[in-house]
Amino acid sequence: MIGHPQGAVHIPWQDDPDWACNPRFTEDIQSLIADDEDKTDGEHSPPILLICRCGERSLEAGKRLMADGLENVYNVEFGFEGPLDDKRRRSSVSGWRFDGLPWQQF
Repeated sequence: MIGHPQGAVHIPWQDDPDWACNPRFTEDIQSLIADDEDKTDGEHSPPILLICRCGERSLEAGKRLMADGLENVYNVEFGFEGPLDDKRRRSSVSGWRFDGLPWQQF
């Protein structure tokens, strides 16, 4: 992993080395929201933006959150690095970093 959007909080849906799903993912997200009451209006959760390398894992994570009743869940479609190009490289076609959006290295 190269980096992530500035200000992002890393809560893994899946993580290496075995890429197993985090069984506490929804609870971890809910805890983060509850820790900052300024981000909620009491009725709706704040926007939750999910991002992974190319947008596939974050899409699945979003489906899980919505199935668990969370609202305002959004997936960053092409992820941080975007899809592979013709030479099998990332960050050359689309994605958060390619689009010049603010990010920071890990």
